[in-house]
Amino acid sequence: MKIALASDHAGFAYLNDLESFLKSAGNDVKNFGPEKLNLGDDYPDFILPAALAVRDGECDRGIVLGGSGQGEAMAANKVRGIRCAVYYGPAAARKVVDASGRNSRDPLEIIRLSREHNDSNMLSLAARFLTLGDMKQAIKLWLATEFSGDERHRRRNGKLDEFNR
Repeated sequence: MKIALASDHAGFAYLNDLESFLKSAGNDVKNFGPEKLNLGDDYPDFILPAALAVRDGECDRGIVLGGSGQGEAMAANKVRGIRCAVYYGPAAARKVVDASGRNSRDPLEIIRLSREHNDSNMLSLAARFLTLGDMKQAIKLWLATEFSGDERHRRRNGKLDEFNR
């Protein structure tokens, strides 16, 4: 799989480690930077080119990093055809209720659902809330999880895509 990877200054410390992790798992990685730490950088400068690479089919999926991950996801989701999910990690997943009403204490459940239900093609990681181990665990599951293809999820995603046109 070819993965677009990008960050801002808040996630910069993890960028090279995640690139190595992804490559060691057999992925091809296109790192959109930054190449060096700049505390005054602007995340759209790195996130938008990564999202465009996913949209244009140059990359299969994208992973972006930021302090909260919110701005990065918002930037990526401005690009037509991008469905970027945010992951905060174990502390943010205290109680997840699935469609059947069951409680799940698995902090990675939101990652699985972002792929199975929403067919997310980008993942935004909250660098100030996650450890490198948390990130690797989330990425591994996210890359391994397929879209369910259920009619209701295709229909909902189709409505989002249509609105975005």
